Amino acid sequence: MSLSKRVEDARRAFAKRDLEAAREAHTLERIVRTARREHIEEHGGAGHAYIGDMVYGGLDGIVTTFAVVSGVAGAQLGVHVLLILGLANLFADGFSMATGAYLSARAEREYYERELARERWEVEHMPEAERAELYEIYLQQGYTQEDAQRLVEIKTRDPELWVKAMMVEELGLLPDERKPFYSALATFGAFVLAGAVPLLIYLAGLVVAIPTEVRFPVAAGLSALALFGLGAAKVFVTHLNSLRSGLEMLVVGGLAASVAYGVGVLLRGLGV
Repeated sequence: MSLSKRVEDARRAFAKRDLEAAREAHTLERIVRTARREHIEEHGGAGHAYIGDMVYGGLDGIVTTFAVVSGVAGAQLGVHVLLILGLANLFADGFSMATGAYLSARAEREYYERELARERWEVEHMPEAERAELYEIYLQQGYTQEDAQRLVEIKTRDPELWVKAMMVEELGLLPDERKPFYSALATFGAFVLAGAVPLLIYLAGLVVAIPTEVRFPVAAGLSALALFGLGAAKVFVTHLNSLRSGLEMLVVGGLAASVAYGVGVLLRGLGV
């Protein structure tokens, strides 16, 4: 979900233990304004729900493609072999990831809808049992008997809100706003676009003269920049430190490329 500026300010204040800044982020005016704006965005079909698909699809794309480039470069198999393997990997793995994203999102949605239908049926046909269940849940969460009873009375006034409360409190389920097709499309697009970065210098070499010895270093440099950028972009999903996230992904991608390059050198040495 999108991260409001108010919450960003609150997190920065907490990181610095700045009480004054934290109070500023929690003024009633800002809370109300933020809640209204996010309500409008949520019902306006904003594409923030697919940021995770794009970030992780792009990261997988660049890591796997650069690993192929590194392996072929280490084995010194030639530009045409590199492009064939790189492009084949790019589109085949991208399609595979997109299919996985589609099936995963669809399965999650179907599971949620099935449980939602069950909870609606139980609320309609066994309301007292559902009230008792919700009451026990609140007791287990540490509420007093009086507070738990009050919460149950509030939550069960509206049948739809009651069902949603059961979904969250009993099952720990929240609705996934992503559409499976768009999730797959976001994953595939990000995978292909980011995964093409290591191949750009080799594709350019088909059109203009580029010295062979500089192609792999340029591909490595471009890939490193893209890895760091996408790693830093994970903060839209994880909300962690962007510098640390970027460096972690750079290290992980570098290790994967190093292993692939080493395998290529080994196979070249064996005469394969």
